[in-house]
Amino acid sequence: MSDQLTNSASDQVKPEEEKETPKKFILVAEDDKLYTDIYKVRLTQEGFDVKVVEDGEQALQAARERKPDLIVLDLIMPVKDGFETLKDLKADPNLKDINVIVVTVLGQEEDTKRAQDMGAVGYFVKTNISIHGMVDTIKEYL
Repeated sequence: MSDQLTNSASDQVKPEEEKETPKKFILVAEDDKLYTDIYKVRLTQEGFDVKVVEDGEQALQAARERKPDLIVLDLIMPVKDGFETLKDLKADPNLKDINVIVVTVLGQEEDTKRAQDMGAVGYFVKTNISIHGMVDTIKEYL
């Protein structure tokens, strides 16, 4: 009897349907600490894997290192603004299919049109959308 193998719970393999699906990866490009803290906490609570960067160059580098499922992009950032970042994302064959949601303080119609023409799937003015609304929008585009 002592020769019998016993399986502990950690030795057992889960059936295919029970395996955890990987968390969706959200890249947030935002330089305002208040917003980055809110996004990081809330999106993590919602079960997403979140990386926050502070400028467009960092966003491009992070996206190339690990392709996100979705990008939340501010337009007014240091080093490289959101418009230039969006242009570079959509020009990169490996990144062009990533859904990008713009969240910014720029509320002019021409800014909205420009971002959408460049490939943004959504455009929101920060003061006009709640974090709950953002989470719902992110889920919609994943």
